[in-house]
Formats: sequence, C-alpha cells, structure tokens
Amino acid sequence: MKWYYECSECGKRYDIEPGRYLCDACARAQEADRPLRGILECRWDGQWDGPQDGVPLPVAREHFPALPVGDTPLWAPERLRAETGFQRLWLKDDTCEPSGSFKDRASLLVAAFARERGIREIALASTGNAASSMAAVGAAAGLRVTVFLPKKAPVAKRVQVLQYGAELREVDGTYDRAFDQSLAYSSASGVLSRNTAYNPLTIEGKKTASFEMAAQLGRALSPAAPAGYCQVPDHVFVPVGDGVILAGVYKGFEDLKRLGRIDRMPTVWACQAEGSSAIARALEAGAFQAPVPSDTVADSISVDVPRNGAHALGKLQKHGGRAVVVTDAEILAGQQELASGSGLFAEPSSAAAWAGFRKAAPGLDKNERVVVMVTGSGLKDIAGAMKGLGL
Repeated sequence: MKWYYECSECGKRYDIEPGRYLCDACARAQEADRPLRGILECRWDGQWDGPQDGVPLPVAREHFPALPVGDTPLWAPERLRAETGFQRLWLKDDTCEPSGSFKDRASLLVAAFARERGIREIALASTGNAASSMAAVGAAAGLRVTVFLPKKAPVAKRVQVLQYGAELREVDGTYDRAFDQSLAYSSASGVLSRNTAYNPLTIEGKKTASFEMAAQLGRALSPAAPAGYCQVPDHVFVPVGDGVILAGVYKGFEDLKRLGRIDRMPTVWACQAEGSSAIARALEAGAFQAPVPSDTVADSISVDVPRNGAHALGKLQKHGGRAVVVTDAEILAGQQELASGSGLFAEPSSAAAWAGFRKAAPGLDKNERVVVMVTGSGLKDIAGAMKGLGL
C-alpha cells in the first residue's frame, strides 16, 4: 500500500510529510471567519494486505506508543432500551480511553507519526479534551507537548494537562483565538501541529471508531461469524463541534465500504448544541454564513467557526446525513437520564448526542440499529453536571 494525502476539494495529491497540512491551492481561497479550505484526507493505492479485521493506517504500528487506546466497549444499555423502546440501541463508550475522551484516537496517530519522523514536540489548541489527550499520549510517547487552552476551560482538563507534564499556555478568549495562537507558534517554531482538522491525521485517527462499531455489531448480531465480519448501524449519533469526529466516523465507514466489509453507509446525525450549531445551520442553508458567538454548557463542542465545517458539511451532504440541535436544558437533562438510566456518566458534549437521539427518536423505526457515541467522561466537567442538578 502507498499512502498519500488527497485534497477533499480539488483532489490534488500530496506526500504525507511533516509540515504538510492543507492543500496549497485551495488554502489560498481561505476567507476570514470561515471553516478551513483545502482539508486533506489520507488515502492509499494498492490492496490492503493486513489482517481481515485490521484497520489500514498511514503509520507503521511499531511507532505507536504503548498506551491502550481504542477497542472501547459497544454495549447495550438494558434499562434505556426498555424505556425508549429501541431494542437495538447501543452506546459506544469512549469515556474509558486513557485520558477519558475520544480524542485519544487522534492523538495516538499523531504521536506515532511524530516518532516515525523523529519529531520531538507537538503543539495544539483545544477546548480541553484534545489538550489533555495529547498531553497523556505525549507522556507515554516521550514527546514534548505545548497546549493553548482558553482560560474558561474546565479545571479538570487543565489539571490533566499539567499532571501529564505538558506546557499549558492559557489564552484570554475563545477556542478560535487559541487555535490562531497555536498555529502561529507551530509555524514560528517548526514543531508538529496537532490542531484538529488542520492536521489530516486527526481525522484519520478517529476513523478507528467506525471499524470497531462495525466489527462489534457483527459479533453481537452474528457471534459465530468469522473475523472481519461487520454489520452497519442504521443510525449513528455523533456530538459535533468542529466536525472532525463526524468526518472521522464517515471516513471509517467509507474505508470499510472500499474494503468490502460493508455494503452501505449508515445515517450519521450531527448533534449540536443550540448555542454552537454552525454545521447544522449550514446543512439547512446549504452553506456557511457569518459566525455566531458560541454559548453552551457543552464546552467540548463549543466553537464559533468549526474548522472542519466545510469538510464535515460535504460528508453530510454526500451521504444523506442529518443534523439535530438541542438546547442546554435538553443536554443537561440528557446527561442525567443517561447516567441514571445506564450507569454511564458523560460530559455535556456527549450528552448532546444522547439528547439528539432522544429528540430524533419519534421519527425513527424502533427496530433499527442505533449507536450513540459517548465521547467524554462526565468527570472532566463536574461544573456542567452540577448545573443540571441545581447544585
């Protein structure tokens, strides 16, 4: 297999190498206060020669740090199935990742790439989860990590960053300002940027969840099937801010289809907070409009300008994806319902996916296979949960 980057807009190919983040031609058309142009995707030529149940990735496995990332549970919440009437409802639980969030999937691949290429430092901006994730993976990989984090980020996530030994640079203002400051730093210093969407490997790393979902559903529905047997969910509910998890989930199912392990795409739902719903608004309007300042209890999906917005919107449009917008009140109620009804304590961003499912459920067939992605632990943002409890 030969790996390369391909522009999601114009199709131009580039070598996978340090310093290559966006398509040169399309990035020149970048407008202020709009999603990134020229997002690159990882592609390959040739035949997959790995195991039948393996995941093709553009970095050799020997460079991955020894950290148990991925292979998270897909499990059936018995009480929630009974209460909702959806007997084929599953939770994809990434709260048990080493740093407590789904972002470890992207961080692991970025760290492996850095080790493969002899890079010693990684920089990024974050609302909190990507920062604590990269700090954790960097600690395991022996890499220096510099994070740019808004001062309003939850205390638990800031503490994680410092415990893992990363350098924390707090930013006055929003994630969008932190993003710009981190890019200026990585450009001036030459260190590897892990910024979400900007670095194509962040999308590629997150596709692993789709491979797991399809294989886990295959085993759940057909226990005697051979290795590599997959089943497709009918619906996947994804918490969405920047749109990178959404794009990664789509990329995984696209690759599974190319490999012949599945024969169709699921309906993917972009679940957004009402106070940060740029992608849902763009899906309805057909294009992105002027940004609206974000304001939501779900800090992990709170962005003014979704950096991967154009790419994510293209995936939704191509594959018939849907969007659902939920209020902060619905998010906090969903957080408590999910916890008290299943035993899974999710942070508000993940609760947005559950609230999105609950809002969309009346229009779905209860016999369909539904996966709700729970991407972050509630212990990362106690203050959000306290609001929901009136404490």
